[in-house]
Amino acid sequence: MVASRNFFFFLLALLLVMVTSGEAQEICSARPTVYVKENNAVGHLVETIVMKDGVVPSLEPSADLPFTLEGNRLLASRVLDYETSINYVVKVTCRTPLLQYVLIIVVLVLDENDNAPVFDANPYQIKVKELLPVGTGLDQFPATDPDKDATLYYRLTSASSYFRLASPENPQLVIQNILDYDKVQSVQLVLYVQDTPLSGSGSEVSFNTSTTIQVTVVDVDNRPPWFKPCIKHEVGGAVICQSNGYTSRVTLNELQDGYLTLKPNPLYAFDGDTGINEAIIYSFLSGNEAGLFDINRNTGNISMLRAADVFETIVLTVLAAQTPSSFQFATTSLMVSVQVKSLHKPQFQRPQYQGVVSSVGAMATDPTNKDEPLQIVALDEDYASMGGINPHIVYRVMGSEDFSIINGFLFMTTDLPEATLSLRMEAEDTSNEEKATVQLSVEVKSGLTTTGLPLSTTESVTSLPTTDSGTTDQAESTTNPSTTNLGTSTEGRTTKPTESTTNPDKVPIPAGGFGAGDMAALGATLGVLLFICMVVIGVLVCHLQRGKADSRKIHEASLFRSSLGQGSGGEKQGVQYTNEAFQHDDSDSVGSGGPYATTAEEGPANDLALKSSVMALGTLLDDDNVSQTSSDKEKEVKPILTKERRLEEGYKAVWFKEDIDPDAKEEVVIIPDSREDNSEDEDDNGPAKGSKVGFAEADLDSGLGVKMEDLAEDSDVLDVDL
Repeated sequence: MVASRNFFFFLLALLLVMVTSGEAQEICSARPTVYVKENNAVGHLVETIVMKDGVVPSLEPSADLPFTLEGNRLLASRVLDYETSINYVVKVTCRTPLLQYVLIIVVLVLDENDNAPVFDANPYQIKVKELLPVGTGLDQFPATDPDKDATLYYRLTSASSYFRLASPENPQLVIQNILDYDKVQSVQLVLYVQDTPLSGSGSEVSFNTSTTIQVTVVDVDNRPPWFKPCIKHEVGGAVICQSNGYTSRVTLNELQDGYLTLKPNPLYAFDGDTGINEAIIYSFLSGNEAGLFDINRNTGNISMLRAADVFETIVLTVLAAQTPSSFQFATTSLMVSVQVKSLHKPQFQRPQYQGVVSSVGAMATDPTNKDEPLQIVALDEDYASMGGINPHIVYRVMGSEDFSIINGFLFMTTDLPEATLSLRMEAEDTSNEEKATVQLSVEVKSGLTTTGLPLSTTESVTSLPTTDSGTTDQAESTTNPSTTNLGTSTEGRTTKPTESTTNPDKVPIPAGGFGAGDMAALGATLGVLLFICMVVIGVLVCHLQRGKADSRKIHEASLFRSSLGQGSGGEKQGVQYTNEAFQHDDSDSVGSGGPYATTAEEGPANDLALKSSVMALGTLLDDDNVSQTSSDKEKEVKPILTKERRLEEGYKAVWFKEDIDPDAKEEVVIIPDSREDNSEDEDDNGPAKGSKVGFAEADLDSGLGVKMEDLAEDSDVLDVDL
């Protein structure tokens, strides 16, 4: 009975609660979830609560709750921030005298794009090795956006094109071009990010920011040592540095103290990978088998261990290797010239030089030497065997590029106004760097006719013998019209050759002077011209000598035949012409009618001709009696040309047959006289020998043939051309 009563009261209470709860819920109501955008204004209406009359609402207090309740309106008491809190739970209690109900409202904050992206660092510092392949991915540089749902977009800017981004949404660096440490050691990049697409319309709100990426290029060990100086070449992307080697000089049989002086600078090598710059060690690879030199392992300085005793050029090969990576090495050459010690310096031949020049390309002339080209010469007594000409001497005008000295001749290379310039010249022996200087005064004048390169001229004047009439035989001189005009002779007067001048405008003088090819061509041309001149002169001299010989023959033959003509009598007449066949010879032969014939009335001239002929014959005979006969004044001059044979002692008779035909031109023969029929003329040594003279069978107009024969000895006839 009691249990039944308790169950009844339980059911009654439950029914009462259910009726009360349903009634309470109906006294106020609101949306269970409310959405509010962030960045709202203070007092923004969040929600309006629906209530019955007599219901009193109240807001459950909370320190973090950004809302207030005014009547049935739920208002925002401060600005909502999505990045701070994204939702709030609001509890509103609704009361009546009999009922009470708690109304729960969830406020969700909506995110707005109100923040810019943020990078973790500014700037970023990264290192990248050189020579990485194109397309190699490097570090990433993402940014963060407080607006958590935002998608970020990136772009990269740089003054170089070595890097790019993987994509606009992926901020990873990628190698776009190969980095070379020698070309670039660092790259600065600027990375931009924004929270809207890069190609947006611009109507939506966009926030962006940027950061700097500093890229340092790291050198890798990919190059051997390089000797300094060297010429760089790029071959297939690799850089090669070519060394032209070093030179030095030492004196024969002399040990030089200290380190050798090298050109163009001391021997030095450095690591081609300058970012690594490993240490270098030096050694001789070849050429020092005789042990003349020593090289410092660490510095590369070279010294002598003993003197060089051979006059030669020593070629050394020097090896430079890196440490500790000795597989990286390079070689170069060192040429050591062994020279004889210089005892004298070059010396100019004048204390000062003066020149006159007119225009660009013109050769300076010497005003003190009749406007001849100004020739600059410095001699070296060390080359006395070569006339003092040192082939190693070079000339230059110090401190001026307006003039150039080519083969010892001064040229103006720049158009200058009229003035007198004071300069200095230098002669340097390039084999030992010994120098000499001298003062140079150059007068620049316009309108002058100056010469170009000097030409060689040859002048030859030849005189022939002068006859008694005073006329002179001259040989014609022929010259090449392309060369210089030689002197010609007219009526005994000799004219000087015409001086040739060259238009200076036609002499091409480059800025650096004549080249080696130009001077070689000029030398070859002058050599050919000189050879032609020598050949022409040789031919002329040969013809001249033959002409002299022919003239001498004709002259002596004429004198001889004239001596056979009629004499004028007297004490010194000496010869009686008794061959009637030659007395009336009216032919045009030189002996009778030529310009050298001597008449009977000429007297002393006839005697002179006779003496000349006797002297000429005396040179052909071994016996000196002919010359003695013509020069002995104590003896009476007796005729030797007779029809009769003279057997007197002391004579060598010249006799003729009476029946000689003058047209036959028989030879003149000297026949020894054995005098076998005159025993009284014999002496103890045997019979005396005489001679006879006869005309040779030759044309007397072109020369006289004389035969000398010793009939007693039966010797051969000797033909001598007079």
